Amino acid sequence: MKTWEIYAIRHATNETRTRGVNFISDPDPTTPLTLDFFCWVLRSGREVIVVDTGIDPAKGEPNGHRQVMSPPDGWAALGIDPAEVSTVLLTHAHYDHLGYLDALPNARFYMQAEEMAYVTGPWMQKPTFRHAYKADEIARLVHLLHDGRLHLHGRDFDVTDGISAHWVGGHCAGQEVLRIRTERGWVVLASDALHYYEEFERGIPFTVAFNISDMMAAHDRIRELADSDDHVLPAHDPRLLDKYAAISPDLAGRILRLDPAPETGA
Repeated sequence: MKTWEIYAIRHATNETRTRGVNFISDPDPTTPLTLDFFCWVLRSGREVIVVDTGIDPAKGEPNGHRQVMSPPDGWAALGIDPAEVSTVLLTHAHYDHLGYLDALPNARFYMQAEEMAYVTGPWMQKPTFRHAYKADEIARLVHLLHDGRLHLHGRDFDVTDGISAHWVGGHCAGQEVLRIRTERGWVVLASDALHYYEEFERGIPFTVAFNISDMMAAHDRIRELADSDDHVLPAHDPRLLDKYAAISPDLAGRILRLDPAPETGA
C-alpha cells in the first residue's frame, strides 16, 4: 500500500487578527490571534502532488497578510520543479489558495464541481460571499477548464492510491478535505474546513462561512475520516509550528513535515 509524506509551506501570516475576527461570538473578541497561511506538498517516492498554491502577496497585503515564503520558493526548497508537477488539488477557490496557478504550467488541476458552480453563480452577487474570491483568479479557472486542465469532480473523489477528496462545505459551497494514507495511518488535511484546532476542540464556527450547519457537520466528517484527532491538520493554525518539525533548521517557520506524529497531542 502506498503511503505519503505531507509537507506544509507557511507562505504568509497575519499577526493583526483578533479572536473576534476569527470566531463567531467569541467571548474574548479583542485578544490577538495570529492567522498563518499554509499550502502543501504530498510526496510518495518520486511522485509529487501539490495541494493549493498560496496567496498572491499583492492581494493579501491590503488585508494585513504578509508573505513569509513564496510557494515557488517552497517547492524549490523541496526539490520540486514546478514544470514537472502534473497534479494540483484545489481544496477551494478563495484567493489565498489560488495565488500561483500559473507557476505550474503543465499541471492538471482538480476541484469540487460545487465550488465552481458557487464561484460562477448567483451567490457571487452578495459581497458577503464573494469577498474572499478574486475575479481574475476565477476567470483563470474558467480558462483552465476550457483548456482541459481543470477537472471538476463530485463530492467524493479518489485522487490516487492513498489519497481521496471529500466534500464538507461550510466555509464555502465547495470546501473539501483530503484523506491521506501515511506511515502512521490515515491523516486528514482539513484545509479551511478547520482554520484552527480550537474550532475542532470546542465545536465552534469560523467567521467566514457559507453554511454554518455544514461547517459544524464537517467536524464529524473529519473525525470519521481520520484515525484520531491527532491525525487532523488545520490550515491556518500557528500551533502547527510547535507540533511539527521543520524539514531543516534554516527553514524553521517556513516548511514543516506533517505526516509524523505531532510532538504534543492535538
